[in-house]
Amino acid sequence: MATRDPHHFPAPVPVQPPSVQPEPAGPAALARLVNSVIWPGFVGTKVPAWLDRALRNGLAGVVYFSHNIDPDVPGQLPVLSAAIREANPSAVVGVDEEGGNVTRLQSRDGSTIPGAAVLGALNDPGLTAAAGRAIGLLCRAAGVNLAIAPVADVNTNPLNPVIGVRAFGSSTALVSAHTAAAVAGIQSAGVGACAKHFPGHGDTVADSHLDVARVDLTLAQLREHHLPPFQAAFDAGVAAVMSAHIIVPELGGAPATLNPRSGALLRELGFEGLLVTDALDMAAVRATVGPGEGAVLALLAGADLLCVGNPLNAYTTGRDDEACYTEVFDAVYDAVSSGRLPLTVLRAAAGRVASFSQWSQRASRDGHGGGDRGAADGRAEVDWVEVDWVEAAARACRVDRGAGPVALAGPDIVVTLVDARTGHNMAAGPTDNFLATALLEGYPVCVPDLSLLSAEHLSDLVSAAASQGETVLVLVDSLASPDQQASLAAVAAVAPQALCINAGLVPEGGAATGTALTTIHCHGFSRVSAEAVVRLLNSRE
Repeated sequence: MATRDPHHFPAPVPVQPPSVQPEPAGPAALARLVNSVIWPGFVGTKVPAWLDRALRNGLAGVVYFSHNIDPDVPGQLPVLSAAIREANPSAVVGVDEEGGNVTRLQSRDGSTIPGAAVLGALNDPGLTAAAGRAIGLLCRAAGVNLAIAPVADVNTNPLNPVIGVRAFGSSTALVSAHTAAAVAGIQSAGVGACAKHFPGHGDTVADSHLDVARVDLTLAQLREHHLPPFQAAFDAGVAAVMSAHIIVPELGGAPATLNPRSGALLRELGFEGLLVTDALDMAAVRATVGPGEGAVLALLAGADLLCVGNPLNAYTTGRDDEACYTEVFDAVYDAVSSGRLPLTVLRAAAGRVASFSQWSQRASRDGHGGGDRGAADGRAEVDWVEVDWVEAAARACRVDRGAGPVALAGPDIVVTLVDARTGHNMAAGPTDNFLATALLEGYPVCVPDLSLLSAEHLSDLVSAAASQGETVLVLVDSLASPDQQASLAAVAAVAPQALCINAGLVPEGGAATGTALTTIHCHGFSRVSAEAVVRLLNSRE
């Protein structure tokens, strides 16, 4: 096998489209070509030495995570992005920025932009386009040129542990309309949008971060209910699509990211842009074939850009960021060297990455993502206005009446906030209690630590608070969770005037919530939704 060094060879040159790209002349040029399809994360708020070397030697770019961002240092992220582009002017800099629950750029304080479920509840595509533009402008200010959003999944399974309120809803037509609008909005800011998770993660009961997820639908059912939002994204000119690590039995036994039949399906639908893998460190790949082999299989399946993942995830403990990148680099390099991965396949992937970079540079100069990948039917040509996102999120809230009033007890009361949520969504990551923060702007707030309280002690605490005229709120994010239902029942038994704040899915078709408490459904957990709930509580009787 030829020797190579992924770092030390000549300065980067623009990657040419596949039709004109020269053959690699040796190990150094091949290493550069391999680098051009790898998209790693890294640790820190500055460019580490290994990443600088890799970028100068053709690395496709980077994905930002929350730990790359220091909100206490003004301008830190644009400076970081500039350093990355100094090392590689064609770098693709991406971030998961969906609004609502999933944000990296505003992770500490919570997103100021409503999430998909809020927008779906409002069902105003113009407002969704405005939210997309707000996301695009946030990304652009940070030096990000690929927003890994919107979620185009149709959440048809209420037990889905990872999509849920990240989707616009459970209606194919609604999700299609809002996916197109979000794409138009993001790309109007000169930032690429990346619709996810193809061919549709909405009907799973497993989280592919933690397990192999499966969609037990026929291909015909998939085409009818789950592919139309992706088609809407294609028609809107979406720049990129992210694959899902899900098994669709009719396509075979491999997850879609590693499945050539899934890749072929995507291209058959007419999408010619950038196909990005979901993170290769997720269990559906990591715990089966491994990230290195997964990278090779993904390229053989038609992927273009290999998202390596977050090096600070709990399941990567013991491996540093450079090792995560090197594992993928070595596997792809060896597969090309052995002939297992055809050079033409690698060149085609590199060509699409280069094409996106060229599009991004034009869009950035022009200030919008129009032209050959602009939104169809002029949807990007919107008279953009400032939106009061808290007011919008408050309008989206649904109230199911129980015994308690939809109001705080008074201006001088203490609020007891029982946080009954269990765990966190892997895509969102752990977050602060934004509802407590919003309440603290005007009230003393007591947040008991449920992990330290028995059920009896919690009942005593809540009963005492209610007897003193305090407002009791119970925060949940899954009304289907037995543990969260038990907490609601315990509170309702001693404080029937308490209010339930549901940050998860709303029961379909007006079904009962499973609690006698008055419930405010706010369709997600973010700064903007928390502030919307507090605004409702301060303004309604």
